[in-house]
Amino acid sequence: MSRIVIASRNRGKIGEITAILSGPGIELSSLDAFPPYPEPEETGTTFTENAMIKARAAFEATGMPSLADDSGIVVDALGGEPGVRSARYGGEGLTDAERCEALLKAMKKVPAGERTARFMCVMVLFPAPHDPLKAFVTEGILEGEIAFEPSGENGFGYDPVFFVPGKGKTVAMMDGGEKNRISHRYRALVEMKGLLRGWRGDE
Repeated sequence: MSRIVIASRNRGKIGEITAILSGPGIELSSLDAFPPYPEPEETGTTFTENAMIKARAAFEATGMPSLADDSGIVVDALGGEPGVRSARYGGEGLTDAERCEALLKAMKKVPAGERTARFMCVMVLFPAPHDPLKAFVTEGILEGEIAFEPSGENGFGYDPVFFVPGKGKTVAMMDGGEKNRISHRYRALVEMKGLLRGWRGDE
């Protein structure tokens, strides 16, 4: 049995991770099951560095192998922004809707065909089951475009403004099952699940 704590207090992320990663031999807990601890400062310049910071902090606080993700939206017309600043884009303390509005404002003059973007997610499990000094690291990417206006009521974060051409809709227009079959987080978690199965000899 792999007992893992999800190093997040974001209910949306916890729900997605639990839905995708849960299965035989994997027992997941959230940070709600442990005493609060100071949130680590995300000082990394990459998604991998920030995910590692969060996974190490949760492991040190709980004593359990910890799974952390760092994810965000990368917009080509903005030189890769918001990137690792996705959760803080536009200023501290903004709501998801306000961050989406800030992004749309920055993209106001960018025409159709030049609004390409991608959701990126890096998952880190620390420590790796086979080595207390190493980590399992996986990555998932979902390609798309920035819409001209928000659409859809589901999901969280930038989902209402992230249009997936192959689906003809924004991520926020998808139900949870549809999103979890294509998302950047899904792709990183499926790879992580494969690493765990391989370590246990399930495959």
